[in-house]
Amino acid sequence: MTMRRDFSEPGRCRSDLVIGREEPFTAACEQLGRGGSVLLHGPAGIGKSTVLRALAAEYGGAARTVLRCSATESESHLPFLALADLFGLVLDEVSGKLPAAQRTALESALTGRGESTLQRDGLALRLAVLSALRALATDGPVLIVADDVQWLDPASAELLGFAARRLGDTPVRMLCAVRTEGQEYDRHLRASPPDTLAVRLGPLSRTQVSALLDHRGYTGLPRSTVREIHRTSGGNPLFALELGRALAENPTPPRPGEPLPVPTSLRALVLSRLEMLSDEARHTLLVASAGARPTTALLLAAGRENAEADTARAAELGLLATEPEGPTVRFAHPLISAALYAEAPAHQRRAAHAALSTAASDPIERARHLALATIGTDPDVAARLAGAAALARDRGAPSVAASLGLLAARHTPADSVPGPDERRLLAAEDAITAGEVDLARDIAREVLTVATVPADRVRAWMVVIEAAGQALGDVDAVFPQALADAGDDPGLLALVHYQLAWRALVVEGDFAEGRVEAAHAADLAARAGDRRTELLALAFQAQAETLMGHPDAPATIKRALKEPQDPQVACHHNGAGSTRFRWLLMSDELPEARRTVTSLLREVRRRGMVESEVHFLRLLAETELRSGHCGRALDLARESLRLARDSGIGEVAAAMLTSLAEASGGSVDQALALAREAVEHAEEDGDQIYVSRALAALGYVQLVAGDAQGTVGSLRRVRELEQGLGVTDPARGRWHGDLAEALVRIGEPAEAQDVIDVTREQAMRLGRESVLAVLDRAEALVRAARGEHEAALAQLTSVQDRLAKLGYGLEEARAAFESARLRAGRPGPASYDEAARLFRRCRALPWLRQVDAAVAAGPSVRPAVPAAAPAALDALEGLASMERQVAALVMEGATNREIAGRLFISVKTVEATLTRVYRKLGIRSRVDIVRLAAGRHAR
Repeated sequence: MTMRRDFSEPGRCRSDLVIGREEPFTAACEQLGRGGSVLLHGPAGIGKSTVLRALAAEYGGAARTVLRCSATESESHLPFLALADLFGLVLDEVSGKLPAAQRTALESALTGRGESTLQRDGLALRLAVLSALRALATDGPVLIVADDVQWLDPASAELLGFAARRLGDTPVRMLCAVRTEGQEYDRHLRASPPDTLAVRLGPLSRTQVSALLDHRGYTGLPRSTVREIHRTSGGNPLFALELGRALAENPTPPRPGEPLPVPTSLRALVLSRLEMLSDEARHTLLVASAGARPTTALLLAAGRENAEADTARAAELGLLATEPEGPTVRFAHPLISAALYAEAPAHQRRAAHAALSTAASDPIERARHLALATIGTDPDVAARLAGAAALARDRGAPSVAASLGLLAARHTPADSVPGPDERRLLAAEDAITAGEVDLARDIAREVLTVATVPADRVRAWMVVIEAAGQALGDVDAVFPQALADAGDDPGLLALVHYQLAWRALVVEGDFAEGRVEAAHAADLAARAGDRRTELLALAFQAQAETLMGHPDAPATIKRALKEPQDPQVACHHNGAGSTRFRWLLMSDELPEARRTVTSLLREVRRRGMVESEVHFLRLLAETELRSGHCGRALDLARESLRLARDSGIGEVAAAMLTSLAEASGGSVDQALALAREAVEHAEEDGDQIYVSRALAALGYVQLVAGDAQGTVGSLRRVRELEQGLGVTDPARGRWHGDLAEALVRIGEPAEAQDVIDVTREQAMRLGRESVLAVLDRAEALVRAARGEHEAALAQLTSVQDRLAKLGYGLEEARAAFESARLRAGRPGPASYDEAARLFRRCRALPWLRQVDAAVAAGPSVRPAVPAAAPAALDALEGLASMERQVAALVMEGATNREIAGRLFISVKTVEATLTRVYRKLGIRSRVDIVRLAAGRHAR
């Protein structure tokens, strides 16, 4: 197939055209953009043709001639077929430009006329192909696009290779794709131009498989199912899509523990070689496919007497690969195991599991196989499964425990104690621990349709609430139903009021109400003897009091840490250990905070507590960031974000922290994108806590990016949100110094000083030394803006020393940078060496780039503080009635919320009115209104 186009420049590489292939796609784009050739290679179904089409679409427009061929196995015996595909439509155009012998040879090969072959007219035909390409290239670049090169007929492949090796500087590029196993692409590379880049396409990650399934319309799949699709497909996109299609067409999705349905198309693809095995060998492989970690010894113990010979034969056929350094029997691809199992009749599967239920050495595996070999309810089997679930839970495998718990519920008779609902709920709670919230929610809803026991119903409601994560507003209707089911039972009421505490915080943004609800829940739990809920409620109360700056916080933390402790609560991200960490971090005890969170992270990993792992990775990253270890913080933050997105847990918090880490040690552009994503998602969830935290992160990133005006806008919103939330401890978000600095940079030193003064009072009351030091750094900028250079330099020197002693490496470096910038604005030499050294020690790359820019810019003078225009003083009299009322209340120091309450209007109306006031007066802030009023009275 041939296409002709007018010459044009290549388009921009659009890596989003191919899901999960950004890196190889970009590498191929760059190679083609340089005028080179590309050879894509990888196993069947890995997506080579998709990437090839995307690249051809991207760069086809830059070529005047595009020659295409796509070979198939069934046609590979036909000589010169690929050559005919490539040159058939341009033969008339180029034949007249070829010497007679070459023209005759090429026409004979393409049309089948005459007796010309490679053997008879070999040199003439080879030269004809080379000359034809050169002739086409005289009118503009030529792009050869060849798919499935492994099926090219040998004659065409040989001719293309001959020409490719001799093209030299001729503007002919080749874009080819070939099926390979491992790295077996050398012979194809030798048939390509010398500058060809070989790009291997490997398996997709679980997140990429999920994105691919969503893109193709297979949405709404539980994360556990997506994980199983990824495992079974081995990350192969074709296999993953076929499995997704089979699930979409299956009216009854597989239950946890059951294999995925493997469509006939994939079974035929991977099992064609099974026909070469004996029936006994096939049965041996079936037993291996049913086992979790099959070995030759396990197969022998399961009654497969010829296991060694059977597996050796399977390995010869490429179905099986025996581990070279161990006895494990491994299928060449996970899909072979899944297809083999799906192909077997049900009675043969049960027989395989029955054999493994006695042969397996691990009690968890024995119980699982026993369940899969049993039909109907059986109290003994159920009890063994429940015991295996408990063992898995103790081993730190809550996902396995959830699967076993569901199997136990399935085999539990309706009149048993514990009953099937109770076992389902325990499985749902294990699923929550494992981060499988979709599965947990589905189990809870199933229980709620049949359960009548109040305790079971309340536990199910709690699972639904937990599964909602930060989007508690989405389950508002659950709380009244849960309270009704709880009745007057103090233990059940404690569960509900603990969740109401979270609702008050997340949905209402009310720390005070959350604290009251948590204290009530702790009292109820203590009356009921529910130490676990009591500890969680006390930890919540302590955290709320800490952020509120409440004097009872230390005493509540001690109560939450008092024995006896629940081991799982002790390391939970909402437990007392986490609260103590937060207290240490806010109190500038960075080394102890790091030890605490590292210990917590180690324990939750041991227990398989995915949600807590996401949070503790983030908190450890925050600790490293405070300590000035920006590279380490960035690695941890990115790991937390990957895990959060993979599990669907804590994504807003992870994105928020990763944006801070990127702005400090990575990419500012990526930081801006993550911060805005965090703000958007927090607002969608209605989570007032993380709206303020995400905006604080955005403000910092904007400051690093040089957008002081944007910083002021974001952090003013944070200030209003925290006033509404009741947060008074400035160590919670540490945004106050950034706001003050940004205000100075936009010419608002008076408002900056006001922020500093108010925050300093709170920080002094709570003993927040690092906050005080950062505020002093901002105050030095205010002094410099007023012309007090010597005082500002002395203050910055003191700040740098204090921050160094406290261990805040990045803040110390920022103080040194401000000192250098201030000296650069004065007569005499200035050096940025100290700031550069400190930023380099922190691996604070964005800040280092600011130092380089400052050095390159040379000496500069800070802008003077703009004075109010005299004409603006008289403008106060020309405001509309509502505008004058709002301005008058601003002069009294009222907040927007207070103004709205006194004038019986909304906060948004206040904000809109102030915007009009600013525009009419030619000013930019509330402080300017006060300044103008003072100027008017002075006259």
